[in-house]
Amino acid sequence: MSLLNKTLPRILIVDDEPANLKVLRQVLQDSYRLTFARSGADALELLEKEEVSLILLDIMMPDMTGFEVCEQVKAQPHTAHIPVIFVTALKDTIDEETGFNLGAVDYITKPIVPAIVRARVKTHLSLVQADVLKATQVDLIQRLGRAAEYKDNETGMHVLRMSHYAHVLALAAGIDAEAANELLLASQMHDLGKIAIPDNILLKPGRLNDDEFKQMKAHTLIGADILSNPRSQLVALAYSIAMTHHEKWDGSGYPKGLKGLEIPLEGRIAAIADVFDALTSERPYKAAWPVEEAVNLLQQESGKHFDPDLVGLFVQELPKILDIKHQFAEQIINKN
Repeated sequence: MSLLNKTLPRILIVDDEPANLKVLRQVLQDSYRLTFARSGADALELLEKEEVSLILLDIMMPDMTGFEVCEQVKAQPHTAHIPVIFVTALKDTIDEETGFNLGAVDYITKPIVPAIVRARVKTHLSLVQADVLKATQVDLIQRLGRAAEYKDNETGMHVLRMSHYAHVLALAAGIDAEAANELLLASQMHDLGKIAIPDNILLKPGRLNDDEFKQMKAHTLIGADILSNPRSQLVALAYSIAMTHHEKWDGSGYPKGLKGLEIPLEGRIAAIADVFDALTSERPYKAAWPVEEAVNLLQQESGKHFDPDLVGLFVQELPKILDIKHQFAEQIINKN
């Protein structure tokens, strides 16, 4: 079946009363695919066989209550992401806080109002779609970052390690969790401009001459140009990192020769993360440095190449950094 033939979301409706199932069928059947279960056990069995986008779940059922069903749904990795909306009679005495603590997203009361049911279902399915879109964006960002590194780091592990180092350093520097997560994603595009650098320069085993180094330095401007005119905070952050991760604390960096706090924090963080991983990784033109030598260089360049406060924090967080280095170790690619 073509991917262009969009499939309607499937909703699982769980209620021990056939009349209630019939009403919900009439309300939702024109807009969604529906699956029905008359007990909690039946619902859990169906979830093992079918992919479901949302669950409408009666609370007061014999043998297994809706709360018990919800608890089991949320305990399973393959179903935990499914939104659960409880459906309950007005006369029922329930603890709504219990339901929300178990992972439910909403309540609908009986007798149902069709417009309310349709609105609530649409809202929560829209949130699911937003989560899927965000996951897709993250996937594309990671692939874009890997594309930029593919010539000299085919596995893409450099961008993963470097971005996770940056995340650790950002948190240590006092950046809040949400902003640090954005930095983790945006920093994966730091060398996007390398796409335009010729192989004979990018992979040259020896020292670059002045003309070659001039071309290499252009990757910052090329990456920034690709990311220019951003329409999201994430791309704006990626633009800043692409432009400034080769600036130096003493003003001797490029492309603009920014100095000290003129360099945005994200650029200063990315510079340390990028250099540390570049030093400790094997490339076609160099062997990997021992961690101790790489740390020594960071400390020697503190106040010259790097923000001295951030170097101190990086060394302080070195156990976490080394855990990441191990977690995202290089993988062997079979080219046969």
